[in-house]
Amino acid sequence: MNFSRLEIEGLVVIDPNVFEDDRGYFYESYNKEKFEQNGIKDVFVQDNQSLSQKDVLRGLHFQNPPYSQAKLIRVIQGSVLDVAVDLRKDSKTYGEHFLIELSAENNKMFYIPAGFAHGFLTLEDDTIFSYKCSNVYNKESEDSILWNDKSLNIDWRVDNPILSEKDKESKSFNDYVSLF
Repeated sequence: MNFSRLEIEGLVVIDPNVFEDDRGYFYESYNKEKFEQNGIKDVFVQDNQSLSQKDVLRGLHFQNPPYSQAKLIRVIQGSVLDVAVDLRKDSKTYGEHFLIELSAENNKMFYIPAGFAHGFLTLEDDTIFSYKCSNVYNKESEDSILWNDKSLNIDWRVDNPILSEKDKESKSFNDYVSLF
């Protein structure tokens, strides 16, 4: 596994070693020891998976403390444009975001520590998205930021994504008071 640290402190892209032959492929998607050796010490306690059609946008979601979550993300089938926004008020990159394309083809994984909002746009029909979380889901702690907030300037590459009612009613980044 190759662990690449990004400009926004805490974000890491993981490229697994993929072994392919005429039968298919194999790769290790998580190894606690290797992750710890690379500074990722979160204990993952919940796995989530979603299936979405093309142009579905889920996000920008997060959970407030004490239920904030680190996430380890990957795509099992299809592809997504994945986005993490730094919500850590004391961070030098507060309010900045990072975009990455994750796909079943490139096998990249994306680690997002607690203190970030997260969202993704599906680029293909029948995309299966999977992620590990370092804390359990808590409905009362969930929150979200408007996907197309002008102050974040995220290029989602789509004008009219398919959104949930909850995501249509998210608040703007500038109205949000960070708890991280």
